[in-house]
Amino acid sequence: MEMKKFFDESSRYIMNTYNRFPVVLRKGRGMKVWSSDGKEYLDFVGGVAVNILGHCHPRVVVAIQKQAQRLLHVSNYYYIEPQIKLAKLLVEHSFADKVFFCNSGAEANEAAIKLARKYSKEQISPKRFEIITAKNSFHGRTLAALTATGQEKFHKGFEPLVPGFKYVPFNDINAMSKTITKDTCAVMLEPIQGEGGVKLPDHDYLKEVRDLCNEHNILLILDEVQTGMGRTGKLFAYEHFGITPDIMTIAKGLGGGVPIGAMLATDKVASAFQPGNHATTFGGNPLVCAAAVATIETLLEDGFILDQCNRMSKYFREKLEQLMEEFPSLVIEIRGKGLLLGMEMTRDGDPIVRACLEKGVLINCAAGNVLRFIPPLIVQQKDIDRLIDVLEEVFMKFS
Repeated sequence: MEMKKFFDESSRYIMNTYNRFPVVLRKGRGMKVWSSDGKEYLDFVGGVAVNILGHCHPRVVVAIQKQAQRLLHVSNYYYIEPQIKLAKLLVEHSFADKVFFCNSGAEANEAAIKLARKYSKEQISPKRFEIITAKNSFHGRTLAALTATGQEKFHKGFEPLVPGFKYVPFNDINAMSKTITKDTCAVMLEPIQGEGGVKLPDHDYLKEVRDLCNEHNILLILDEVQTGMGRTGKLFAYEHFGITPDIMTIAKGLGGGVPIGAMLATDKVASAFQPGNHATTFGGNPLVCAAAVATIETLLEDGFILDQCNRMSKYFREKLEQLMEEFPSLVIEIRGKGLLLGMEMTRDGDPIVRACLEKGVLINCAAGNVLRFIPPLIVQQKDIDRLIDVLEEVFMKFS
């Protein structure tokens, strides 16, 4: 009866923007969550790559509790101690010199788009404003980030879109080269396309893009909203490819479960922003920054969690490949890096996701037919084994 009340009140009071699963999650610890009716679930979605340390990690919870007792929010008109500490951590462990804090990945990408245009107009040519992105990409739901997203299905109904974006096939350096013009100010790419179906580029592709950007004096923006914060086995995915961007965006895992985003840039590019050019009321407030500091410090301690991520990634991939061999009529390919893994199916993935839910395991589907696994980085072999057992049972039903 209580569940029906939840569903009815949700339909009555909340806008219909999500196809929700019929479960009300009330509590979480580590790899597990519990619904309002007491059922336990093993979580391989992790808030869509957000809960990188698992649900309610003690260190993050304590940091939030202490900060909540001290100071919840003040304006960015004043210096904020946890914000400065977080910015220092990010700069010391990345290519960047400066950080701008906001509330989400979409906002971080909006900031990156604005910074790229302003820098290029002021430092290179007032006619430079176009940004090249990849087909099948995903950069967020705000209007400019939505326009940057190279998927028409997200554009429908929101036209006219923001002018100044061009799209090229992902992993096609020739197409990229042919699309650059004197009006191009930046290239914006995800190192790995997550929402687009866990698609990786060839190893040299990002280096070739970096070289093209250098040749034409244009900026390289990397959207690491999903791939950042240890998700791929390194703190940031660009580290796998031997390059550095001019601008990078992060969010999702940065706060360990609280909403925070950031745009990072080199001093040269960041100098284009001056007081009054860009701002946010809540971005980088004391509470979320305290949580993010605790998250990053935990991630970096002795490299334990990143090592764990790489070990579990290898084990996880081997298990998925065994399933692919067992069910060749269902599974096309296993791909990904670290604990961002995708299993491309020959059929729609939604019924498989729902069947796993019924068996107490939460998974996700991207691009219609790609099962996407983005668990907390604390995942253990026993968790992976349970998921594989459930997938095997479900696959037998659909094969």
